Amino acid sequence: MNSLLALIIATAILVIIPGPNVALIVANSLRYGFRMGVVTVLGTTAGVALQLTVVVIGMAAVIELAAGALTWIRWAGVAYLIALGIRTWREPAGDLTRIEPAPALFWRGCVLAAINPKTLLFNAAFIPQFVAGGSVTVAQVSLVAAVFLTVLFLGDVLWAAFANSARSALHQYSGLRNRLTGAFLTAAGIGLALARR
Repeated sequence: MNSLLALIIATAILVIIPGPNVALIVANSLRYGFRMGVVTVLGTTAGVALQLTVVVIGMAAVIELAAGALTWIRWAGVAYLIALGIRTWREPAGDLTRIEPAPALFWRGCVLAAINPKTLLFNAAFIPQFVAGGSVTVAQVSLVAAVFLTVLFLGDVLWAAFANSARSALHQYSGLRNRLTGAFLTAAGIGLALARR
């Protein structure tokens, strides 16, 4: 029980520190509102869940191989996010009621989270530390992964709510909103670029 409490606290601290996933969540929440921010959170959580599935299966060699294979995909993701950020930055002030289709935001979040080799290797090192000693079972690692994902999801929803409240304040300044959204998208791309194995 103590290890689960430690896991919850450690994961909550990790959620407070923004990375590429949070930058994308904030960008989409600023631009499209809380609901689409949560759709992005569902996507990033699904991407992290894909990585945790590899961890739960316990395939250390596959983790190392996957992290290496994701390098070229990561750079394509970096280019995409930075280009999207620049395009958003340059867009004229627009209508806050315009919404991008939810599947596009979900998959953008999922891919960003899944292709980050830093989080793949981090999760492989982080999650097993919270499994009780002795013979480790798939059920134990699965429970730890589920708690981790739950805290991550709830924390990211709070990021979306925070960005949405800022969105309301920026209602009269949609040009500034575009620049903030563009800056967060570009930051997500830069964060992904800086992610090292």
